[in-house]
Amino acid sequence: MPDLLVVAALSEALENASAARPLGSRGSRGAVADSDPAELTPTATAVLAAIPAWWRAQATAAGLTGSWLEIETALQAVPPVDVPSDPPLGDSWGALTPEQVGAAYVEALSSATRARHGRHYTPPELASHLWGLARTSLGLPPGKQVLPGLVRDPACGAGALLLPVLREHLHASYDVDPALTLAGLPNLVQGVDTDPAAVWVANVVLAAEMLPTLARVPQKVRRPLPVLAQVGDGLADSGHKARVVVMNPPYGRVRLSSAERDRYAHVLYGHANMYSLFMASAVASLDSEGVLAALVPTSFTSGRYFSKLRTYLGREAGMSAVTFVEDRSGVFTSVLQETCLATFERRRRKKTRISSLGSTQTSIASVKTQRTGEPWVLPRRSDDAPVAAAASAMTESFASFGWHASTGPLVWNRRSADLYPTWGPSRSHVIWAADLDGGVLHRDPARDSMRYMALTAASDPKVMVLDRPAILVQRTTAPEQSRRLVAALLDNDALKARHGRVTVENHVNVLRPTAADPVLTNEAMTRLLATKALDRVVRCISGSVALSAYELESIPLPDPDVVRKWNDLEGGALEAAVAAAYRPEGM
Repeated sequence: MPDLLVVAALSEALENASAARPLGSRGSRGAVADSDPAELTPTATAVLAAIPAWWRAQATAAGLTGSWLEIETALQAVPPVDVPSDPPLGDSWGALTPEQVGAAYVEALSSATRARHGRHYTPPELASHLWGLARTSLGLPPGKQVLPGLVRDPACGAGALLLPVLREHLHASYDVDPALTLAGLPNLVQGVDTDPAAVWVANVVLAAEMLPTLARVPQKVRRPLPVLAQVGDGLADSGHKARVVVMNPPYGRVRLSSAERDRYAHVLYGHANMYSLFMASAVASLDSEGVLAALVPTSFTSGRYFSKLRTYLGREAGMSAVTFVEDRSGVFTSVLQETCLATFERRRRKKTRISSLGSTQTSIASVKTQRTGEPWVLPRRSDDAPVAAAASAMTESFASFGWHASTGPLVWNRRSADLYPTWGPSRSHVIWAADLDGGVLHRDPARDSMRYMALTAASDPKVMVLDRPAILVQRTTAPEQSRRLVAALLDNDALKARHGRVTVENHVNVLRPTAADPVLTNEAMTRLLATKALDRVVRCISGSVALSAYELESIPLPDPDVVRKWNDLEGGALEAAVAAAYRPEGM
């Protein structure tokens, strides 16, 4: 690679790495076995080529000389590609932090590679905060402390999560024989990843943290620095229990072999998500006092597909703390999925500490640790804590009272050829999510060009048509909407006005009673869904703008005697009654 191209490529990678990055959907719909090494772009190769010169600068700053300035001598880790012996780097490269070097490599990969393999760097702020949560769970006192046991990252990438761990241990071990300190590190810090290039970068940046310690080792007894990260499958059993697992695992649907599905049957419901497999494997790898500290989407707290994982976590390692990452934190330019930092402990804890992390950390509440497979009710704001406490103690729900929720069957872009602006005898009136805005069923003119669907398939009358009264609830709301629960009643009059049948698009949930004597009438249920208190309950179940049919069915409700009284209430009287029901006793 020409020298100028090396410099230009590295500059591009560093510029990308220093910008706030989106924490978007990632992972793969491929099989677990497809986790082959990442493809190296020219920019990624340029970053790797620059690392020996960066190492030389770090070693020089630590006071080392001679062969210790050469990475091949100082660290017994082989680079994944041939790197130039004297890359053309300016003085500024030597000032980069280990985190910046790791980020430069990850950001230099193509977006397709990052998405397919789930390779996104962890910002230093989140890495430090996650380690801080783990320290609290371990009961470590303030100040630098030596590690009480093995800390493993099963998806270590370029080593971002292990850097604060190693850094603290080395500082705390300053008074220990430096040679012994370095020799003991492989038993205390371990990383695993499938990408050989990322593993090499991780080993280099971790080794750079060891340089000041190496400089204190008498020259005649110096040995090459230990390799702490290995190429491998982070889901495999290492054979050694860990005191702490820290991770920012890949996520996304993944196909499993029969053997893999059998292995994870205790945490699987329907399709598998990669990050849930990592969570289950991590808990299984902990010792009796172990702690899992993970940066993960919050979907595991409420989604149907994670119900068995919630049960497993509640039984084996309850969630002792969760910090919701706010979009406005400046860490990410956008958060496509609500994300959290969470710790899970083998030791039995009764409370879960909840906080949020934006420009500062805000304490929200401490709630009873939830251990069932039902959606966990976790307040995102301190003023929602009482509502969450009351709701989490309730044993009834929409589902237990016989209400069934389903997602509208129309995916418009799959049936676009069947959508028309005018009615016909074989067509069905389409209800769009926008038709529910304001909580009143109406006709959004912006959707009128696709207002009717031709029932062309033999199954359409059975699958696509709704010809009975129901309550329609927006499945996804816009962030700027003031409510997450937006519902409208589809009664007999509304059906008659729409030629007796409708077809509901998939951004709308359909809620209907299945019991002969439902605890609430459709009209009363619609009014209940419009109350402020129930909207606050929903915000404690899902922090995103989406509300699945499963989550809708799972909304906690008080005893049936209390709920039946709501049939006769409207307006302020209903608001007051519902608010009182979701208020803990004594408040």
